[in-house]
Amino acid sequence: MAYNPFIFHRPTDYGSLLQQHYLPSVQHSGLPASLFPKLQQSMARSALSPGDLLHPLYQRPIRSLEPPESEVQDDPKVELEGKDLWEQFHKLGTEMVITKSGRRMFPPCKVRVSGLDKRAKYILLMDLVAVDDCRYKFHNSRWMVAGKADPEMPKRMYIHPDSPATGEQWMQKVVNFHKLKLSNNISDKSGFTILNSMHKYQPRFHLVRANDILKLPYSAFRTYVFKETEFIAVTAYQNEKITQLKINHNPFAKGFRDTGGGKREKKRMLLHSTSQHHVDTSHTADDTHSEEDDNEDADICVDDDVEEKMEEKETSLVCKLYHKIQW
Repeated sequence: MAYNPFIFHRPTDYGSLLQQHYLPSVQHSGLPASLFPKLQQSMARSALSPGDLLHPLYQRPIRSLEPPESEVQDDPKVELEGKDLWEQFHKLGTEMVITKSGRRMFPPCKVRVSGLDKRAKYILLMDLVAVDDCRYKFHNSRWMVAGKADPEMPKRMYIHPDSPATGEQWMQKVVNFHKLKLSNNISDKSGFTILNSMHKYQPRFHLVRANDILKLPYSAFRTYVFKETEFIAVTAYQNEKITQLKINHNPFAKGFRDTGGGKREKKRMLLHSTSQHHVDTSHTADDTHSEEDDNEDADICVDDDVEEKMEEKETSLVCKLYHKIQW
């Protein structure tokens, strides 16, 4: 007999089997028949049909883990993490490097959320908007207006990858938007935030109570802005104080620090010593190396693999110079 999921074996089937095989022997033992229920008569029913499954009798209510909208009680508050460091940069005029391949922000955008309903689900987002319609330039050790702003590309809303999550999950950790990348490539297809160089921008954080990203267009946004996080987008750092501040605090800029650049300094000393013995041979190589150092010092990378790339470049340059000396 083929299995049919819509035909459930009712108790009448088992009752008939009992009466045919087991109950007759018991009934003939002298016990009154009234002790045995008439299963065939009291519980006889036809097999369930697909239409019976839609009947309210067979529908089990689905209990949602989320509280009803009327029972949600929250008073969200968002605080900027690492505010002291942001203020140090803000006093000097924060700069963020943008590249075609995308560059992460430093200091990173981190916030701490409180006052959420533990069971309700929330979505956290971040975007960047232009502060004004001006273009800036760095002149005489300060930033000044240089003209009217360039047309802005449509800004993309960056959705935190953990969204949506319950209020309890958001409140038990620091929310980090470190994966957001800045770019100046107008034809970018990687989802980076496209900015104009020498323009000022303000990060904004958004909190939405919703259990699905598709509901964002129909949900209410709560927006939080921290003035100390505004910055000017650049292709290379303009203010030397900002460069030094990022070297001191950025964990991925250890190659630029005097205390952590042992290998880097040894390679420079090797280049310097070989150039003294072979001035004519290594003159071009030293000029090339100095230009690379200037470019690297002007643009400190925030990505994890940058330090390895820098060391590979210097190692290859030392090897080439060594082979020239040998020949």
